[in-house]
Amino acid sequence: MTIEFQNKKIHYTDTGKGETLVLLHGFLESKEIWTNFIPEFSKYGRIITIDLPGHGKSECIEEVHTMELMAQVVKAVLSELGVKKANFIGHSMGGYVTLAFLEANPEMVNELMLLNSTPEEDSEEKRTNRDRAVEVVQRNKKAFVSMAISNLLTPENEKIFSKEVAELKRRASAFPTKGITAALKGMKIRTNRIETLKKHSGPKIIVSGAEDSLIDLMTIRSLAKKCETSHIVLPGGHLSYLECRNEFLNLCISSKK
Repeated sequence: MTIEFQNKKIHYTDTGKGETLVLLHGFLESKEIWTNFIPEFSKYGRIITIDLPGHGKSECIEEVHTMELMAQVVKAVLSELGVKKANFIGHSMGGYVTLAFLEANPEMVNELMLLNSTPEEDSEEKRTNRDRAVEVVQRNKKAFVSMAISNLLTPENEKIFSKEVAELKRRASAFPTKGITAALKGMKIRTNRIETLKKHSGPKIIVSGAEDSLIDLMTIRSLAKKCETSHIVLPGGHLSYLECRNEFLNLCISSKK
């Protein structure tokens, strides 16, 4: 299914009925990462997945896809579907978008999960790395995609899930260069949303990978406490939905049974 947003096509799926859960993918991912979860999730409610701009089948909108712009896209999809309030799970960049959405539309968010994500803004070092990444993408997109996705898992899990990793790389390599760089530029300038998360009165949880190379475990543990947010640590790296599928699934549906 699609909607038009600023004359660009945004693709999404809408499955099931009842309480709504919105699933937002991360950088170099698409709504396809949730496909195998939908049959189980939809037993407990309505599931909406969205290809964020420049990712999956959704078109690029601007040169910079800020988290605020992506949140506006999410709002447009939910408005099209008549959704007034929903639960959210955002993986990595999808978590940044979830927090941007929460800041702009607090009345529309009930439960939220930040999966391998953080309410913090980029450090100066990470901003510099984003700029370098943009240059690499423009020179050799396929090489960047392969390296970036491999770095998300532990070496052991990259071997265990070699088939799934290869598929992630295949899909991401098909994304437009402009879409990848627009997301990098948007993540670079995202704002600190610690207070936004702290103020949210609904159920909230941060799920981290014990060996995540992108998010420091001690830092995120401290942030979760500061934001009065539950914190769960799973084995593995930055792709907990893949590396710890059953544990992630149980976390998501345990309160629904």
